[in-house]
Amino acid sequence: MSAPLTLSVELRKIVEARMNQVLHGVEEVFNEIIEKQRITPTELKNELKSLQESFNLLFQKWSLEILYTLLLKETLGFSGVKKILGVNSRTLSDKFKILQTYGYVNRKVTVGPPLRVDYSLTSKGKNTVLLALPLLYYSSST
Repeated sequence: MSAPLTLSVELRKIVEARMNQVLHGVEEVFNEIIEKQRITPTELKNELKSLQESFNLLFQKWSLEILYTLLLKETLGFSGVKKILGVNSRTLSDKFKILQTYGYVNRKVTVGPPLRVDYSLTSKGKNTVLLALPLLYYSSST
């Protein structure tokens, strides 16, 4: 019975080490950009402001849950996502429209009968989910 716990501890250490590598890499790139481009604090503030709309979208209720579900399942129909998350149809439909508009999900319609709509992550969606994983991990472990 202790084998799963040991694997879990080992896996956690690997994930933490990799997340630390990624965070360190992001910090290095950020510092290089500031140094080489000689960006001013005001310019940096404006750049970050331009990202605010995307951050707001991602941290709204259901957005990351939908993206994580698609990461784990790759391609899933509307009703499959609805069943897994337990979200109402109207909310899910609205979230999918917004996520598609911002380029996080692909929508594929297969003409029926019955009509079928499948969703999958774009590369932007996948990268976003993978980058957001440490945020969820650290917020749930504290």
